[in-house]
Amino acid sequence: ISLDEAQIAKKRHIVAKLLAEPGHKALEIGSGWGGMAMYLAESSGVDVTGITLSTEQLKISKERAARRGLAGSVRFELQDYYHLPADQRYDRIVSVGMFEHVGRLNYRKFFNKVTDVLSDDGVMVLHSIGQPYPAVYNNPWMDKYIFPGGYIPSLSEVLPAIEKAGLLVSDIEILPMHYAHTLRHWRERFMANRDKAIALYDERFARMWEFYLAASEMAFTHEAFHIFQIQIVKKRTAVPDNRDYIYEREAELYAFEQGRMPLEQIAG
Repeated sequence: ISLDEAQIAKKRHIVAKLLAEPGHKALEIGSGWGGMAMYLAESSGVDVTGITLSTEQLKISKERAARRGLAGSVRFELQDYYHLPADQRYDRIVSVGMFEHVGRLNYRKFFNKVTDVLSDDGVMVLHSIGQPYPAVYNNPWMDKYIFPGGYIPSLSEVLPAIEKAGLLVSDIEILPMHYAHTLRHWRERFMANRDKAIALYDERFARMWEFYLAASEMAFTHEAFHIFQIQIVKKRTAVPDNRDYIYEREAELYAFEQGRMPLEQIAG
């Protein structure tokens, strides 16, 4: 499977777990370059609001949505999740690759906000890098050069915060090796374009980024990290009793993708 195919498969798998239906209102916390929000809107007929703290990603996301004729169903806003109005409700919430930046001291605050804005029959899917046990300390090199203030959570740190917010965990999936393969593809693509990176930045940056990708790949390969997806609800009846619906919905989404105009080659 290619990196581009894997990226679509990730969206397909997450959207299948959301059980989104036409007419639903959805929220994406940490909308990146807009790819997930647009896929969700196009595949499921939902109204999506994506929030981000990046002005650059906000600009590009809006441009991409406009080019696809989605300006009426997908909106992107520059907003912190903590400042979402408590009286605004969403039927579906998704967050991919953002939770690593929340910080463990803010987990209660994060899930309390989810409780505020998720409808009573709503479903959330949280996709994050995780580790098998709580960290004693952050890697100082990563903290300084790559992800300042970031923290990789363990499930033992996340689940209590979910429970204390009055939410229920309806499904957990661990993806142990997927990100190792992703990082290998990223590293190979970066090395193929290393000269371009040096022209944009410098040799020092290129060495730093190469080291980051290689070290991260090894961390996933040797089980220091993994990916987890947590499906969260307020009521058990919000999702079916078994997981068959995930694979049935994925088949429907795959059929939808065959007639879908591909996104531009931008991460997200």
